[in-house]
Amino acid sequence: MLKRIVAITVVAVLVQAAVPGAVRLAQAQADKNQYANMAPLDQYLIADQDAEVALAKSGAPPSISGEAEVMVLSRTGFKTAVEGKNGFVCVVERGWGAGTDAAEFWNPKIKAPICFNPAAARSFLPIFLMKTKLVLAGKSKAEIVAATNAAFDKKELPALEPGAMCYMLSKQQYLNDVGKSWHPHVMFFVSGDAAKSWGADAKDSPVMAGPDPEERATIMMVWAEHWSDGTAVE
Repeated sequence: MLKRIVAITVVAVLVQAAVPGAVRLAQAQADKNQYANMAPLDQYLIADQDAEVALAKSGAPPSISGEAEVMVLSRTGFKTAVEGKNGFVCVVERGWGAGTDAAEFWNPKIKAPICFNPAAARSFLPIFLMKTKLVLAGKSKAEIVAATNAAFDKKELPALEPGAMCYMLSKQQYLNDVGKSWHPHVMFFVSGDAAKSWGADAKDSPVMAGPDPEERATIMMVWAEHWSDGTAVE
């Protein structure tokens, strides 16, 4: 979500890695200037709650998202719009799902449908929900980092559970201005700096790693061959 991907930042880095250095530097500078501050809140909200529910559920196959809890963004934070039955939780992440050093942290166009499995819903999603509360309270990036660090140290945020993962398979996902919908993928959340132990980013390894020090985890990503609607990647 580079220092952090809660879905978003590592994607941006991987996509931009293919862009020649000078162009990539110019793009990064433009992004930094364009999204230097939070936009008006209405730009992050989705006015039609049913549309946000449908978008959130598109993050995973219907066999999973069909019985998942769905949360939508309100002016005071995320709230449950659909009660779940299988322990999964689907939301549409906004740009602040990324690390605070991400150029597009405040990009209001970012809408990233993501469905967390029960372990991730209990132990990783709370970080994003807390950051959302801080964003909506008008906190600065430095204040957000300080608050989440304090919450980790005081054990107000739960320890990451083994087996925590999520689906990001939506054709409609907008992950950043460069990658846009990028590629359907699943992500696994692992405590600490764990890339080497997974063989991530090694030659011919299908696993990509994103260090996430602000959330004290490493995010492992693996491409999927199909979008959540069952269509194959072209």
